[in-house]
Amino acid sequence: MWTLDEVLTTAARKYGSREALVTTGRRVTFAELDAAVTRAAAHLQTYGVGRGDKVAIFGRNTISWVVGFLATLRLGGITVPLNHKLAPPELAFILGHSENKVLLADRDLSDGVPASSREKCRVLLLGGNDTLDDVPLFDGPAKRDARWTCASSDVAEILYTSGTTGLPKGCLHSHANVLFAGMASSLAYGLDSTDRVLLAMPVWHSFPLNNLMLGSLYVGATVVMMSEYHPMGMLETIQRERCTLFFGAPVAFLVPLRVVPDFERYDLSSIRTFLYGGGPIDADTSRLLAKRYRTERFFQIFGMTETGPTGTLLRPEEQVAKAGSIGRYAVSGCDVKVMRDTETEAKPGEVGEIWMRCQSMMLGYHRDAEATAAAFHDGWYRTGDVARIDADGYLFIVDRLKDMIITGGENVYSKEVEDALASHPDLVESAVIGIPHPEWGETVAAVLVLKPGATFNEASFHAHCESRLARYKSPRIYHVAETLPRTPSGKVIKVEVRKKYARA
Repeated sequence: MWTLDEVLTTAARKYGSREALVTTGRRVTFAELDAAVTRAAAHLQTYGVGRGDKVAIFGRNTISWVVGFLATLRLGGITVPLNHKLAPPELAFILGHSENKVLLADRDLSDGVPASSREKCRVLLLGGNDTLDDVPLFDGPAKRDARWTCASSDVAEILYTSGTTGLPKGCLHSHANVLFAGMASSLAYGLDSTDRVLLAMPVWHSFPLNNLMLGSLYVGATVVMMSEYHPMGMLETIQRERCTLFFGAPVAFLVPLRVVPDFERYDLSSIRTFLYGGGPIDADTSRLLAKRYRTERFFQIFGMTETGPTGTLLRPEEQVAKAGSIGRYAVSGCDVKVMRDTETEAKPGEVGEIWMRCQSMMLGYHRDAEATAAAFHDGWYRTGDVARIDADGYLFIVDRLKDMIITGGENVYSKEVEDALASHPDLVESAVIGIPHPEWGETVAAVLVLKPGATFNEASFHAHCESRLARYKSPRIYHVAETLPRTPSGKVIKVEVRKKYARA
């Protein structure tokens, strides 16, 4: 199996003069990218970075981010991509836990690096699209040192989870893991050297990084990078650069329809594939997107940081008939099953935990042997996601295992209750949790964020839920909040909701 550095050098040899990366200010060929990575690697080497050393990257989508990432790998180092929206305490925890030698940071973000972190690692500035701490990446000699080597089994990345149930955990991925994730992508939805992939979601996320950016490098596709997602910017970039593939959360597709008044004037005819993940869409939304975006090439993808990510696909022809499902089939090289317990596999009509195994699976959690052992059973990764299987074998996520509520011996899935609440006319969003009860074990409680100007009416919410749910599933307790606590990537932090409201 190749290393990721060998993927780059091979791409430079095969596709040298073709565009590898495109931003608003620069176009870089595969040959230029390879040379820039060599220069950056030589620069990092002067700070002692070598095989097994960790380099964190704290920035937005830029060419220098990609160069810094690949330069670390060229030295045999380990990359630690960081969410550029992290608050200083969150950043300090991850930097301390990952034990980095160097931190690469955007100039305007570097002031947010805590002093305690600066004492433990050297901070270098990414400096925009074409410099790495004021060292030119696209000028001067680029002689490669033969000592820069690593193995496909070496760790390439530590990708930190969002930490919705506690502190973030660092997923260890080898070069072979990551390469397989990119290869699986090229097979699953036909990524090839003719593609121009729009990368508007943050590159530090596992799917944009491993499946799209590195997957594109593997097949020789061009990556068009936006520093950050913007609804009009997305449309303009697709039209200007003739992009053929775009990935985003469902909201990334829906927002342009609401906020761009002249949406129809944009020419999106170059797009052949849209990918969405991070949440399902219903049948009506699927039809709307296909009509307004003038394509039926929508794929729903399901996976997680721990799995590379690889997982399941809901194909374009299944979007309406099986709306809300994460699909039936796993991508090549990935197995999925739903388990009622550690011995019994769920049947159609039943609910259980999704277990996965794949060649892109993490090696384990960094510095956390206990969590690693708890995450696996007999070689299968226990995702913590609870799913229902329909009669045709399609999977529908119903909850996170840790968010399940047991009241009077009955299982209540918080997502099912949140879905029922979602259609209430006064509601923006909700978080459903279990509150300890002396007789029932737990009772169902809902924390509500109301629409501006709306007044909470408990009887109205009771009636709304009991018309849609069994009585034992309907919330007995309600709290109204202005906002819900979220991770930097937008996920509701249930552990924080419980801390605040479980004893209220």
